Amino acid sequence: MNSSQIKAIAKLIVAVKERNGKPVNVYVVAATIESFGIREKDIKEDYGFESIIHLSEYIYKACGFVALANLKNNNQRIAEAKTYKRLALNDYITTKNTRRFIADYSSGLIHLFPIFLQVFAIILFGFSLWTYSRFNNLQSTAVVLGVILGFILSGGFIQVIGKQVSYYWYNKDYHMASYSTKKIIKNGTLAIIGFFVFSIVINFIFPLYSFLFVLISFSYALLVGFLLLVLAPLYALKQRWMLSVSIFVGTTLALILHFNTDLHPYFIHWIGILTASLISVGYIYMFFRYKLKQNVAVKKQPKVMLSLYRNFNYFLYGTFIFLFVFLDRIVAWSSTSNREIPYVIYYEKDYEIGMDLAILIFFLLGGVMEYAIHSYIRHMDFHQLEIKYSEYYNFNKKMKRMYVKHLRLLGVSAFIIAIFLYFLITQPWGYTSGFEEILSPLSIKVCILGSIGYLFLSLGMLNVLYLYTLGRHRKPLVAIVIAFLVNLVIGIPASRWIGYEYSVIGMLIGSIVFMVLTTRATNHFFKNLDYYYYASY
Repeated sequence: MNSSQIKAIAKLIVAVKERNGKPVNVYVVAATIESFGIREKDIKEDYGFESIIHLSEYIYKACGFVALANLKNNNQRIAEAKTYKRLALNDYITTKNTRRFIADYSSGLIHLFPIFLQVFAIILFGFSLWTYSRFNNLQSTAVVLGVILGFILSGGFIQVIGKQVSYYWYNKDYHMASYSTKKIIKNGTLAIIGFFVFSIVINFIFPLYSFLFVLISFSYALLVGFLLLVLAPLYALKQRWMLSVSIFVGTTLALILHFNTDLHPYFIHWIGILTASLISVGYIYMFFRYKLKQNVAVKKQPKVMLSLYRNFNYFLYGTFIFLFVFLDRIVAWSSTSNREIPYVIYYEKDYEIGMDLAILIFFLLGGVMEYAIHSYIRHMDFHQLEIKYSEYYNFNKKMKRMYVKHLRLLGVSAFIIAIFLYFLITQPWGYTSGFEEILSPLSIKVCILGSIGYLFLSLGMLNVLYLYTLGRHRKPLVAIVIAFLVNLVIGIPASRWIGYEYSVIGMLIGSIVFMVLTTRATNHFFKNLDYYYYASY
């Protein structure tokens, strides 16, 4: 082995280390060498070894890597610096859990402020950013279908924004975060428009609704979908306060126009939604412009196929979760059991009221989920530093105990929220006071069954949050697809053979299935958490 070969080996060792950090085994070294474009036939002449595998064994075994023990690649150095900067061990030990819970729970509720604002506006004024209590059933059908389509068509893109933009944001790659945000919003908007064109063609062949009906529904779908798309990056970029500001301004403007002009409610809604959207777009543009000025970045574009591969499961999960949430309404409104409907899908007020009240349990549990996932991340960071690698089973046990505590907390919180919801629908100061009418028995029945369903759905979504932290995204997708099919298969017969309101049974059983599948996956996840934690880095 001559001097040039020794130098080549030394450079290769450093290159392997820079690429992977400390290699796990010989095969990792061999794969890395091949990724550099080094060919088998050049090994003998350039490095003095018979094959790549012999060279890999030498690099891996040389000095037991003692000489390289302190050598870290850039990613390792950055990750280590971030970890120790973020972790203040005394903070984990001395901070009271009650204080943590109050802070995280409040944060979770604040993030749901836009939703509470809409509920408050419709109760107090009978008018919100996209609802109006005096719409007739046909108008409500057009508007609600548009809003539902806006959520479903944008749901997958919203999930991808949360995954992709958050990744670039945490790695301080502001150029890629900006590029991805614009690209995903553009693609999401085009998808909604494409669906509208498809709907026009289908409605032309099979005239189910008038063109005006389809146009109104599409307008709401496009504007609501676009609003959701431009709000999603604010969440990923930790600028969630602006999300509330934009919705507040849009809602306030809509209420002012409603009480002081003769504009049709459709136009007022569209103006309010568009205003909220433009505020978000303007802020995102200024935010990225400031960040890119502060940080010089190499302009590049992600590989399309790689991006599709990484985000495909997230996209499908985001789409199916909204399909699942709204499926029971569509099934109920398309049923002729105990009612006559002029169109294939026709709004039913009592059912909608029951489900709107039921979903409050899901929103109010949002704060518990916020606390649970933050607590999980804090403890995972702490325990992986505190516990020796040889005692990995203790790491898994401690994290599993933490998970069980979170389930108990969710159960207690759900019980308290259920009591509040009971009084809300039965006491004079509750629903009756806000809407000046008594809840129908059908609405109460739907509310009770829907509340139980949303409780199980919340538990399932909490499980998904745990799995997502370390990139376990396939099982949540399988779980929501199965739950959706269960919802459909049970909801349709129940709504046709018993009563249209019993489509909620499909949602209830589907939520239970989703909870069971994700809980089983989460139990397996915590039993092998050390492996998943290692594999994700």
